[in-house]
Amino acid sequence: MKEQINVLIVDDSAVVRQVLTALLDKENDITVLGAAADPLFAMQRMKKQWPDVIVIDVEMPRMDGLTFLKKIMAEHPTPVVVCSSLTQKGAETSITALSAGAMAVVGKPGSGLTRAKMEEAGAEVIAAVRAAAMGNVRKLRSAHTPQRVMSAVLRPQPKAVIAPAAPVRTPGKTDSVVAVGTSTGGTQALERLLIDLPRTVPGIVIVQHMPEKFTASFAKRLNDICEVEVREAEDGDRVHAGLALIAPGGQHMLLKRMGDGFRVEVRNGPLINRHRPSVDVLFRSVAQSAGKNSLGIIMTGMGDDGARGLKMIRDAGARTLAQDEASCVVYGMPKEAVKLGAVEESGPIEWLAEEIIAYGAR
Repeated sequence: MKEQINVLIVDDSAVVRQVLTALLDKENDITVLGAAADPLFAMQRMKKQWPDVIVIDVEMPRMDGLTFLKKIMAEHPTPVVVCSSLTQKGAETSITALSAGAMAVVGKPGSGLTRAKMEEAGAEVIAAVRAAAMGNVRKLRSAHTPQRVMSAVLRPQPKAVIAPAAPVRTPGKTDSVVAVGTSTGGTQALERLLIDLPRTVPGIVIVQHMPEKFTASFAKRLNDICEVEVREAEDGDRVHAGLALIAPGGQHMLLKRMGDGFRVEVRNGPLINRHRPSVDVLFRSVAQSAGKNSLGIIMTGMGDDGARGLKMIRDAGARTLAQDEASCVVYGMPKEAVKLGAVEESGPIEWLAEEIIAYGAR
């Protein structure tokens, strides 16, 4: 990580600019270069000094944050953190921003939050800025090449051609499960992973560090472009072949044995490793409930969430994999898991997809 992270804040709310400036400036390793009311003012400010990280809102006058983001990525790729209001519209636009190259999305600290929620939101902003400063923004851009977009367009879409009277997906195999944990850069990595999977793969349970209300929009986007069904998990959901369940933002997700199969529990609880949902919470439950009938995968992200849980999965006799450094936006979580001896093998995203397919065919 850079010794000093220079940040520019772009938000049309004077109150939010003040809150974010005070929040970030109190950190010894972060300096706020300035705060602009809109992207046009920001571009003038950036002529004097280019920031290491830009924190933007997505809904602003004169030029919206999404347009600004695309301009930055095209002209001068820079880590961008989207700080968005916790609304359905804000969530949908933020997910589009992640697809366009934003490093992370966090909820906006603001009025109406309890003191505890305000502290959580503030901690998320600080962590996201630090992670963005460590990230390789060019790897985010490479995840959205014209070739990959075209492959998504050309991929057969069985949902569109199956007769309405027939079920779109069959539950299928339920005695095995794939568990995936990821954070910064993970939205793009998960898209690349899931889009390569057929409906025959075992059920998948996923923790992606993301604020509440954002995971539903993220799951919907993936479901629209993937062959497997992808949705935000609900308490009691059954895990089965061809289904990927994403833990809801702001809640932990656990795997539980149900007869000869599995279901998920979604519950509130304290932050674990500074996160809710936590990868460790999911992985530990997978080790306990599925044991050797599981495949554990840890992907791009900052910190060590998931490392100890993945070690439990490996100790239970299951295969454990990690995304390799060359393909990670932030090689933090996989690195910590490797150091702990939790990882059997590492490789790029396409290889991870092949391993999931091979696991399902065993």
